[in-house]
Amino acid sequence: MAMAPVLNICVVLFFSILAVSCDVGDIVQEQRSESPESQGTDCGCQGLKREVSVGVSDVNTLDHHDDANIYSKTANEGPDKTESDVRSKLVLLQGGWFLMGTDDPGIPQDGEGPQRKVKLDAFYIEEHEVTNQQFQHFTNQTGYITEAERFGDSFVFEGLLSEEVKSTLSHAVAAAPWWSPVKGADWRHPEGPDSTIHNRMNHPALHVSWDDARAYCQWAKRRLPTEAEWELACRGGLQDRMYPWGNKLMPRGQHYANLWQGDFPNHNTAEDGYANTSPVMSFPANGFGLYDMVGNAWEWTADWWTVHHSAEDKFNPKGPESGTDRVKKGGSYMCHKSYCYRYRCAARSQNTPDSSASNLGFRCASDVDP
Repeated sequence: MAMAPVLNICVVLFFSILAVSCDVGDIVQEQRSESPESQGTDCGCQGLKREVSVGVSDVNTLDHHDDANIYSKTANEGPDKTESDVRSKLVLLQGGWFLMGTDDPGIPQDGEGPQRKVKLDAFYIEEHEVTNQQFQHFTNQTGYITEAERFGDSFVFEGLLSEEVKSTLSHAVAAAPWWSPVKGADWRHPEGPDSTIHNRMNHPALHVSWDDARAYCQWAKRRLPTEAEWELACRGGLQDRMYPWGNKLMPRGQHYANLWQGDFPNHNTAEDGYANTSPVMSFPANGFGLYDMVGNAWEWTADWWTVHHSAEDKFNPKGPESGTDRVKKGGSYMCHKSYCYRYRCAARSQNTPDSSASNLGFRCASDVDP
């Protein structure tokens, strides 16, 4: 697929999105300034935003038990299975001081700097991203309907679509034509209505909006991590390093994360073994025993987005009190240095809380009981 010229990009996921109708939920038009660093460094997933929101509390009072959507027998074994059996293992992090952000940003416009000292209280974080099987337990037990299901569509990377689904497309994101709103795409159907999660129950749940992620965490008696908590967890105890394992992308020639290899967006050589998501825990854990902190799927955090940070010391920062976009961290299987150099611990991006896409998931955190 030929790549259209990328204009007016404000670094990695800072696209100027031209308003593109997608029948249910239009893409918000955003105009952002261009800089030299932004040239050719964005996969476009930051611009996958909706204009209209659907009230979660209003819709999810409805029962939604569709046996056709129950893919995993083990996810519905019976009342002897408790919530603690299906939730991810929590890893205790002791908190303390760490260096957040960087003074050598890969994408300055994303607000990666300045580097500042942050002190956190102890907290727990899940060892891997929430999986399809875990998310299915949640929806089966609560009847929850995700925002992608209610909107009727979600964004999918075109390179993953079948020819049949491609033939039905009428719209694409103008500044990132490899993204299209696909009717029938949701967490159960990651690449549209002709796809399933049958063989991907241990892959990260995708097409999950911030609102959906928060609902899952509340059901699991957990919460989303703050951006500071997420970044401390990502660093795995290392100080001032780019990746969870150090500064070299491929130590000893080995892949440590599920990322894009090849020519984005035309060809993914899948040298790491995966052209799409990988099962959680497929790559080495970091120093804290946490998996997939970068790559595989973007992860929501609790914070509202801002690019303005003080260099002063901070204690348990939680971001701005309000905003329009939420922070996401970690990058995904689509990230490549030439277009989305956001698979670094200090890297960050944003989406509106109701956004969903085929590379966007989450993990939960939890407070330490007093």
